[in-house]
Amino acid sequence: MLILRLALRDLFFQKVHLVCNIAVLAGVLVPLLVLFGVKNGVYNALIGDLLSNPRNVQIDTSGNTTFSTEDAQTVRGWPEAGFVTLKTRSQFDFVNVRLEGGGQKRDAVLIPSGEGDPNLPDGVAILPGTAVVSAQLAAQLEISSGDLIDVITQAEDRPRQMRLQLKVNAVLPAENVTGRAVLAELEVLDLVEAFYDAYALPEYGITQGKPLADRVPVFEGLRVYAASLEDLAPLQNRIETHFGISTEARTAEVQGVLSLGRNLNLALLLTAAVASLGLAAALVFGFWGEVQRKRHVLASLALMGLGGQRLWLFPLIQALVSAALALLVSFGIFGLAALVAERLFDTGGAAGNLVDITVMQAVSISALVTAFVAFSALMAAWSALKIDPATVLREGAT
Repeated sequence: MLILRLALRDLFFQKVHLVCNIAVLAGVLVPLLVLFGVKNGVYNALIGDLLSNPRNVQIDTSGNTTFSTEDAQTVRGWPEAGFVTLKTRSQFDFVNVRLEGGGQKRDAVLIPSGEGDPNLPDGVAILPGTAVVSAQLAAQLEISSGDLIDVITQAEDRPRQMRLQLKVNAVLPAENVTGRAVLAELEVLDLVEAFYDAYALPEYGITQGKPLADRVPVFEGLRVYAASLEDLAPLQNRIETHFGISTEARTAEVQGVLSLGRNLNLALLLTAAVASLGLAAALVFGFWGEVQRKRHVLASLALMGLGGQRLWLFPLIQALVSAALALLVSFGIFGLAALVAERLFDTGGAAGNLVDITVMQAVSISALVTAFVAFSALMAAWSALKIDPATVLREGAT
């Protein structure tokens, strides 16, 4: 297209005006990009810290309320809920653990777990007859994945202790579960509770006691994990309202970080809005001034049949090319600023910890800037369409 070639040739011939347009755009874009990147980096770091610890989305019921398997199924059906399990009575959670064939024993707490438990590493499942142990317990008893452990419990009124043998599927990272703990299926904890309740368990050598078939399991509470940080507060409120109980969760801490993110977004939006107003004024008047300065050129093109009703493309093409070059310069300067910031603040060498803009965000920013520049250039394009070649050339002759 001839109008395209002429617009580009004129643009690069007038290098001073091109550099000025790029400088105006980059002068506004670079600070906004840095602010946006820092906001992303800091906020993502805070969110990452929260998500790395499953306890931040954990909700524990408290009080003397009892729960049934139907109650757990009800909570599992709520969209805000992630992992849900029942809890047995807390006084029966403590057991002794030893490595098979080992002489040392350590007391530990039994924690109900299962498929979907956020404490479990990816690819690790708890199946019948298996367990996962905490890092502290594994270190003290020298337990490794694949080992067999004995879970031993005894009650003062029972003639003998009960021993359960479980295979260790994995050792948890130290940050997932603190202290000495064994994560197992709820059925294991329920079996331990039945032992304390004086029921007979012939499969484990406990022949004296009440018939196990007469037992009605009663659960002390629920251990629930929200599907996301945003779901924690709504889920906690829903549990408390539905069951009429109180719960414990780190809701205040999580809500504080989420609120910080919203406030940072609002501050960035207000800053961008004010900067956009100034940029719009500069671009509109700049492009309009360019059209007025080139009125004789555009009028000549129209008389030669090279423009006509397509003259509006002349300033629009130049504006879009200027915007594309300004975006390249802006992201280049932003990249250098991000590297300098990472070195100055020593974020531990993790890329993107302090200043972070994703590819999709960069594409979205580029699209918004291009649309913004195009809209500003249309004002100049409208004035180009109003040029009367005869009038302009007559004014030039006089």
